[in-house]
Amino acid sequence: SDEITESLSDQDIPTGLGGFARDYRLSLNDGDHLVIDLLSDEFDTIVTLIGPDGTTSGENDDGPDGSTNSMLFYRVADPGEYTIRVAPYAGQGFGQFTLKVTRLRPI
Repeated sequence: SDEITESLSDQDIPTGLGGFARDYRLSLNDGDHLVIDLLSDEFDTIVTLIGPDGTTSGENDDGPDGSTNSMLFYRVADPGEYTIRVAPYAGQGFGQFTLKVTRLRPI
């Protein structure tokens, strides 16, 4: 798994909804299973996975724990370069976040 902690600010990518986002590129293989966790104590998170063709492959606002953090499970059917987009829900908020991407392995 990979984990980074950074800060979202008004220097990031304008979303057109009044907020800002940050993108991360990821190369994925057919059959990969991912868990993407996006955590922040400073803003309500939303994580989006954008496929190689530019369409939204998956998105999550609130994780299963009932918090405003985000958790997305995804099984890759089309290999290629994907984009993980970190953003505040409804374009509201800035601050520190942690993004963790885990590739699950069969047992």
